[in-house]
Amino acid sequence: MAGIYLHIPFCKTRCIYCDFYSTTKIKEKDHYISALCKELRTRKLYLENEPVETIYFGGGTPSQLSLKDFEKVFRTIEETYGLDQCKEITLEANPDDLHPEYIKEISSLPFNRISIGIQTFNDQVLCLLKRRHTSAQAIQAINDCRSAGFQNISIDLMYGLPEENRKSWEADLKQAIDLNVEHISAYHLIYEEGTPLYEMLCKQIVKEVDEESSVDFFDLMIEKLTKAGFQHYEISNFCLPGKYSQHNSSYWTGKKYLGCGPSAHSYNGDTRQWNVSSLDQYITKVEAGIPFFDTENLNITTRYNDYVITSLRTMWGLSLTHLKDTFGSELHQYCLKNAEIYLKTGKLEIQNNILFLSKEGIFISDGIMSSLLWVEN
Repeated sequence: MAGIYLHIPFCKTRCIYCDFYSTTKIKEKDHYISALCKELRTRKLYLENEPVETIYFGGGTPSQLSLKDFEKVFRTIEETYGLDQCKEITLEANPDDLHPEYIKEISSLPFNRISIGIQTFNDQVLCLLKRRHTSAQAIQAINDCRSAGFQNISIDLMYGLPEENRKSWEADLKQAIDLNVEHISAYHLIYEEGTPLYEMLCKQIVKEVDEESSVDFFDLMIEKLTKAGFQHYEISNFCLPGKYSQHNSSYWTGKKYLGCGPSAHSYNGDTRQWNVSSLDQYITKVEAGIPFFDTENLNITTRYNDYVITSLRTMWGLSLTHLKDTFGSELHQYCLKNAEIYLKTGKLEIQNNILFLSKEGIFISDGIMSSLLWVEN
């Protein structure tokens, strides 16, 4: 199995918290789509003939593309990789783009999953974050997608927002549950250096929530979503049974994926590659046929570290059998030795030779995973 990620960098406006690569230079869209299609054709060998089973249009704002833009990209993928074995094709979208006419257009395309960036149902906070939609628009977009036949809808939420309290976060969770979506991704707000929100924090215009509140919000989220029937299948992701994101799960389970577009990352088990984070440089270099990405060759300890970080994030856990067979006895013993203290305190558990984070361990998952990593002397 392999996946393809397509980074669509265009946004009407930039949200004040976002540090993903994006641009408002929508006039370059046609040039970009041509370059993207050329990259798809020229990098086919990276996936080593693995069948493509997932495609993910992320951003930026992929819903800034038109029907003809999508048709051109899908035609290129069909001709170069084939779509016959593709099980999941996701479109990230902003609620304000999902008006009925647009939904009708995208429903004619191979998309079978929609991921809608809502962040919160609090209109005051949406305004602060410079989101372009309202709570009512978000709810209407979900209902319209459902009416158009989409049976796999995901929404993104954020918590730890400025001025957020337990009551407002609980209201967001209740509204999300009431919408009967299949998947919810929920991320704690990070004040990324260089973003307008970070500047506001430095100037004390906004205040960061304290650690105790962050833990409480996370605990409340697990409680409410699992009670509503969602599986907590990855630290920040919840789904109804069987509705986990197949594409994103490929990142956490070591599957190969090709990332196309500026700032996109790729992985094939032996190397990681990452594209230049500039629309202009990307287009110029792709069109000229000169290198537009950097490559890292992965040695055994790097691959071991990757496996620890990705596998422990999920409900599938870290297979100790796979670890020993793939990385050898020394790293297997190293992992178990460093995990011992967390096993004794109940932060880690072993079942059927699979190492898992316990619920208590999830709260300190970064520290646990760091302890298991191999550090070169």
